[in-house]
Amino acid sequence: MSMVRSTAAVRAVPQSGEAARLALGPTTALGALLAGVLAWAYWPVLVRLWKDWDDPNYSAGPLVPLAAMWILWNDRAALRNCAVRACWWGLLLLLAAQAANLFGLVYLYESAERYSIVLTIAGLVLLVVGPALLWRVRWVLAFLALMVPLPGQVHNRIAGPLQEFASLSTTFVLELAGVDVARQGNVITLDGQVPIGISEACGGLRMLTAFVMVAAVLAFLVQRPRWQRATLVLCSVPVAIICNVARTSVTAVLYLYVDSDVARHFFHDFAGITMMPLAIVILIGELWLMNFLAPPATTAGAGPALKSRL
Repeated sequence: MSMVRSTAAVRAVPQSGEAARLALGPTTALGALLAGVLAWAYWPVLVRLWKDWDDPNYSAGPLVPLAAMWILWNDRAALRNCAVRACWWGLLLLLAAQAANLFGLVYLYESAERYSIVLTIAGLVLLVVGPALLWRVRWVLAFLALMVPLPGQVHNRIAGPLQEFASLSTTFVLELAGVDVARQGNVITLDGQVPIGISEACGGLRMLTAFVMVAAVLAFLVQRPRWQRATLVLCSVPVAIICNVARTSVTAVLYLYVDSDVARHFFHDFAGITMMPLAIVILIGELWLMNFLAPPATTAGAGPALKSRL
């Protein structure tokens, strides 16, 4: 008789995953309502952010929220098993986010307004579903910060050196190829008669931001040790710079030996389209190399597993 009672008692206690699924019904509705309130409150900021995504350097920005949602969907089974428990500490995060938003509004610092969106989302997650799920999605929230264009001062500190490095490296590559080239500032003269300006758009900031985003998504999806995933993201920076130098060098050769229109189409159209698949191939090749040098115990010899481990 006691055995029957104990069995019934065990069955009466829902498992953590089941409890989470039961709680997710009203939680999802509340989350949708709060998301609507968030969109309404930040609508002017979102409109300006959308306009700034027209900048070629940050044209990949709209893909960041979509990629974040896809990562969460890919990890939905683990998210369902997280304990759902409202936490009032989320209110402090919300207050901090709105303080940052107010600071940006008063002192005309748009980046503070935009980054406060991510902090507001984190506060809502903590308030509605609790710390377990917030901890689970912490890297996705950090990834969302990539949708915000860099602050002006940071942009200038990065874009200027990138532009100078692109002109120096392109000159070096062309000299190795036997091309008569002279450089003055960011202007390269080929054969003493064909001047080519390495503008800020040619510096590679657009490629750098796109490569970092792709590497971050890939790092979320692969089942690798943390140090390897961090290495993958960090290596996207030199990979982007090298690919951009290759693009500017080929463009310069086309300017000299083919036609300026062909060179412009190559730089803006063909190379722009092919660079992203090339980045993915290089990053996957890097995963294979790390798999060869330090194979994980569970996937040795099986290649880089594409399984989310947030």
